[in-house]
Amino acid sequence: MTEERIINFMGHRKLAALLSTVLILVSIASLAVQQLRFGLDFTGGTLIEVGYSEAVDLNQVRKTLVNNGYDNAVVVNYGSVTDVLVRLQRGYSDTLGNELLTVLKKDFAGEIELRRIEFVGPQVGEELREEGGMALLAALFVVLVYVAFRFQIKFSLGAVVALAHDVVITLGVFSLLQWEFDLTVLAALLAVIGYSLNDTIVVADRIRENFRKMRKGTPEGIINESLTQTFERTLLTSLTTILVLTALAVFGGESIHGFAIALIIGVLVGTYSSIFVAANILLSLGISKDDLVLPIKEGEELDGMP
Repeated sequence: MTEERIINFMGHRKLAALLSTVLILVSIASLAVQQLRFGLDFTGGTLIEVGYSEAVDLNQVRKTLVNNGYDNAVVVNYGSVTDVLVRLQRGYSDTLGNELLTVLKKDFAGEIELRRIEFVGPQVGEELREEGGMALLAALFVVLVYVAFRFQIKFSLGAVVALAHDVVITLGVFSLLQWEFDLTVLAALLAVIGYSLNDTIVVADRIRENFRKMRKGTPEGIINESLTQTFERTLLTSLTTILVLTALAVFGGESIHGFAIALIIGVLVGTYSSIFVAANILLSLGISKDDLVLPIKEGEELDGMP
């Protein structure tokens, strides 16, 4: 049998650390200067549901709204191809519904019916932003406690740094490109934490196992072997997930487009971080076999002794 070729992942850890640092700094700078382009869920505005007598082209509806001064309107199907939901980042007025119907009828020959109109206040949007941020922080804290309990504190710090790395870069991409950030994208960020954590746990479990099993080898060599053993599984899982998410992004419609895009970015960055970031942190913290030695229970006999 041929010996398995070990990939020298940690040989490139300084370059990976530099890349991660640059990406994080650019993301933080963009979040500080441009910030996120929050959607109606966070900024407040008006939500209007209209019913068409027949299927309508959403792109044409968006074009009609833009041409008549309704910029940044979000238009999606709601329930069926004849039900359309329009989100406007503007305050509510008694005449807004009828004004919108008049505009929409300019480029549609059939009948259009106003189903409902709701106003989302800016105070509600601010509360959602705060609660969303707290949800992300709470998720990272729970991960810190869980991994510390399941493995060891150095693994815990590595996992949390990797997850924070994934979240910040994903947010940075949305800030740089000024893509709309709404509740579906926030949900995707929480899903990214779960996905990346699962990947990191698989890698950490193999690293711990090899540290206990392999009698010889440096920490860097043991981590390289562990990453090589899990690399195929990590790559296949990420590729199949991205294929499904790409289909959702292309064919799923505008309502889940942001969700799918955020997850695609998160899966790509999370795959990278589970290999290079979490393991890199372990080496930087000086992980050794002594950290992972199994405790000898009281009364347990030593090997080779009566």
